[in-house]
Amino acid sequence: MQKCKSVDFPAMSFSSLVLTVPSPAKTSATICVMGRHTLLAFLLHLLLFFQGVSIARSSIPARYDGFPYGDNLGIANGIIVEAFLDPLCPDSRDSWPPLKQVLLEYHPRLSLLAHPFPLPYHDNSFVACRALHIANMLNVSATYPLLELFFKYQEKYYNGPTKNLSRESIVDDISILGAEAVGNSLLPAFQDGFINPHSDSATRTSFKYGCTRGVFGTPFFFVNGFLLPNAGSALDYETWKSIIDPLLRNHGEGKDDAVSSF
Repeated sequence: MQKCKSVDFPAMSFSSLVLTVPSPAKTSATICVMGRHTLLAFLLHLLLFFQGVSIARSSIPARYDGFPYGDNLGIANGIIVEAFLDPLCPDSRDSWPPLKQVLLEYHPRLSLLAHPFPLPYHDNSFVACRALHIANMLNVSATYPLLELFFKYQEKYYNGPTKNLSRESIVDDISILGAEAVGNSLLPAFQDGFINPHSDSATRTSFKYGCTRGVFGTPFFFVNGFLLPNAGSALDYETWKSIIDPLLRNHGEGKDDAVSSF
């Protein structure tokens, strides 16, 4: 079974880095770097800086990213859970049943907005996340049924079983799975969705949005905008209740105080 693991980067020190910034009259800068590793650390931080600038300059999408669960299309009131999920991630799959249980139990006081986040080490995740966007375009009510179908048949799309399959055959197979959710009569439309650049753009936007929130694995959960601890791990039903119940008590009493429930 594939596991979704976060990556820990070693600490980097700039104690041996001396950077001389030129005055306006000078035409050159002197960078004195003691040690190859320090130079690499500097270049990595510089790359991450410009990557952040690139994301910040990305086009603003016409609508907020994510798929509202159920009839919670207006999620301004109550408690909002944002979940970053990869349909081919085992931890995302394991996190769904307890989350769905609390959503049904606390409806309509609890709302969910799910963001598809394709992890790069799951070879077919981008295609799967794109399929969710296609389903959402064809039939909004089919988005979560398709997500559950991905969770049900997840192992079929792991790296190993698909390593000798062509990209085209994988897309065709996922289109058939998608048609099961949106309706078999829409199979041609679902296949066309993979040609439509809008579905590609929407999937990229979801990934970029996750990056702006600091997401680097799945599942990641935010409650009322705040990241929950143990990111990348599934939360069980009791843990969800221990988080939601105190918030609902404060909400019901008209309080705006933050609750330290974790």
